[in-house]
Amino acid sequence: MHSFWYRMNALLTFSLTILALLCGLASFSDNFNWPAPVAEVQVLNVNWFKKHPNGNDEVSLTMNISADLQSMFTWNTKQVFVFLAAEYETPKNALNQISLWDDIIPSKEDAKFQIHTTNEYRFTDQGSNLRGKAINLTLHWHVMPKTGKMFADKIVMNGFRLPDQYSR
Repeated sequence: MHSFWYRMNALLTFSLTILALLCGLASFSDNFNWPAPVAEVQVLNVNWFKKHPNGNDEVSLTMNISADLQSMFTWNTKQVFVFLAAEYETPKNALNQISLWDDIIPSKEDAKFQIHTTNEYRFTDQGSNLRGKAINLTLHWHVMPKTGKMFADKIVMNGFRLPDQYSR
């Protein structure tokens, strides 16, 4: 006869093995979901565009952000972190990214949205490189599953061109 503790150890080991197998299957099942998100960003206004005394450019924008990210949600999705970035090139850097807005989407019901907002974070360039610059707006997202690996992707939208002159 086996002791009580030996039987408990065997039961716990078996249970954890089955749980690990189920988590693996759950993670694997996400490979069969091909999300097709849709997003659009419109820059409605350049509120101000100024040069600081230290030489840095700063911009404030008013935007409409609309997106349908519902296809990213499966039964294994915990939440989706989404952010809008302005991307542009300068002589020093091939890619500059500045986060303008972000949000955490906790459920499929909240994944279809339309927001009218100004940039949450400062849109500042270290130098005076923004005058007349073409800016791409990119919506990035990170899908955080309940189990398994995170998935990240983005939609790049041709944005707009900043003014050639400062407004303040």
